[in-house]
This record gives sequence, C-alpha cells and structure tokens, in this order.
Amino acid sequence: MKAHLHLANGKTFTGQLATALPNGGVSGEVVFFTGMTGYQEVLTDPSYKNQIIVFTYPLIGNYGINEQDFESKRPHVQAVIVYEASAQGYHYEAKYSLQQYLEQWNIPLLTHVDTRALVKEIRTQGTMPAVLTVAEECALEQTDEQHFPVRDVSTKTMETYGSGRYHIVLVDFGFKKSILQSLLARGCKVTVVPYDTPLSSIEALHPDGIVLSNGPGDPKQLSHQLPVIRAVIDRYPTLAICLGHQLVALSYGANTEKLRFGHRGANQPVYDSFQKKVLMTSQNHSYVVNEASLVDTPFIVRFTNVNDGSVEGMVHREKPILSVQYHPEAHPGPSDTNQIFDEFLQKVNKGAKVYA
Repeated sequence: MKAHLHLANGKTFTGQLATALPNGGVSGEVVFFTGMTGYQEVLTDPSYKNQIIVFTYPLIGNYGINEQDFESKRPHVQAVIVYEASAQGYHYEAKYSLQQYLEQWNIPLLTHVDTRALVKEIRTQGTMPAVLTVAEECALEQTDEQHFPVRDVSTKTMETYGSGRYHIVLVDFGFKKSILQSLLARGCKVTVVPYDTPLSSIEALHPDGIVLSNGPGDPKQLSHQLPVIRAVIDRYPTLAICLGHQLVALSYGANTEKLRFGHRGANQPVYDSFQKKVLMTSQNHSYVVNEASLVDTPFIVRFTNVNDGSVEGMVHREKPILSVQYHPEAHPGPSDTNQIFDEFLQKVNKGAKVYA
C-alpha cells in the first residue's frame, strides 16, 4: 500500500508501507540519522521520542534485530523512513527482521522513499512537523508545544544496579542502557532515579557522584527542575550527557537554542581543546548550548563541533562538573570518547562527597 509523508512546508514524499499504519496516520518531528549501522540502538533511544526517523544509508535492516543491543525496553520513534528495508537479518544473533520488530510495536515502516531528496529538504528547511498517512493530501495541525516527552520516558521509581565501590545516582531524563552499562563495567553501584527526584531524596542515597542523562525534547521544558539540578551538581561530582549537558548550562544561567537540523549520527567530529585532537563521536540532539551565553558562567568550553563550531562539552573552573553534548557510551558509534567515564570517576575519587 502507498503512503505519503506530508511535511509542514507543503512538500510530500511517497513510499510503500511495509507495516500497518494506524487509522488517521501518525505525526511527529521528522529528523534524519546518518550512521550506516546502529539502527537498533536508534529505534530504542528514548531521545527519539515522538520523532519520525529517516535513515540516510540506503539499506537498513540487513543484520536484523538481536536481543542484546536495545537501549531501552521498547522503541520510541513514531515511524521509520528508509529507501530499502532488508527482509531478513543476516547475522547469527538476529532474532527478528526490522519489519518484524516494528510490527510487534505497531510502528509504521515506509520504504522506497527518495531519502536523499527528503534529507536535502530537511537540511535546507530544518526539522519540522510531518504526518505519515495514506491520504494524498493532508493539512498539518499545529504541534502541541506543551507536550513533555521527558515525563513519558523517565522511570517512575528508583532502582539500584550493581554493588561497586562508587555509588552513582543516574538522573533519568530518558537514559540509554549503555550509559548504565558503562558505569557498571567500571565498578559502580548505580541508582537510577526519576527526572523530578527532589534534592532531599538524592542526598538520602549518599551518592559519590551524579550523572545527568540524555533525553528528548527542548531542555527549557525542564525549567522548573533547574533549581534542584543546580543544587545537586554543586554538591557532587557530576557528569552530564546530551540533554543533561544542556540542563547544566541552563542551571547556571546560560542559554540553549535549536539547530536547524541537529546532529544525529555516529560520525560527528569533535575537537578536544585539552587533548589537542579530534574525536569521532556519536550524537543525537536538536538543541545546543549558546556559547556566548557562557561568558558570565564558571564554565570553560572544552569540546567543539568541527563542522559547525557548536559547543560539545564544558568543564567547571573549580567544581568537579564535566558535561558533554555527544554520547560517550557510543552505542551506536565509535568508542573514541569512552574515557569520559574514566575522567568522571577520577573526579569522584578525588575528595569529599559534598563540595558546596
């Protein structure tokens, strides 16, 4: 069956449905991912909540879906757009094909779309609302700016993993499983807590360090949490990743802004001014920290995107606070930046738990 992706700017792209489409279709922000592999991790990354993902590589699904590489318990994308979807998974660990997996979760898969033309449109016009439907014409409704995806993906209860030397509290704005695994692999005990956990509850856990996770949406939707975030990171050694990085900046009075089409892929070059070298990174975000707004804050910009010069990470001049816009757990992606977890744990190891 044919279906049509209608963009907010009036352009339409047509393809073939490989899975069922709910009556009335689905809507979301249309974005693209440039990696050649890693589609399983992308589908299950909570940061893609409510987004229609376009894969730029022309063949997706050729190694199937396995039981190990999920980043959360379910996929979070609204729909998947590809040029060609492999009908089988040619890998010894594959349990499902891409189509079978998406069918289990009632997620539409649109194939045989001119993805090159679609991605060029997004790069030119920016990410925008879109509707996937069988109707040849569709008038897009205004998006609900008050929708709050972090609330949808964050855990509702505290849960503790491992029993290592350091106790790390992972504040869940939509965390990826690989972040948790990276900490456990380094001998940490990790307690995952909801995004809106009060300071008193975090203090009661007696953590050695804090990790602010990635997550979906505009960081300014979490403005009501900024006083708690500031109080927490001022008291404990902190590593902040992606959305967490943006929240650190906002909590210190800096500003964030939306990129035209964001960074989504496993091949983003980032310059580390401390090590004086370029690292290849995995990324997934629309929003960035405005560098000029950091002038009156105690942060130094350590990491910079080679392609567009945007801020990719900061360090506090005095406190043990480190933030990165990219994903150091690198699933999917290169492992150039795994050492960020080691740097964080060195800060944890250095002194007293409470710094403020």
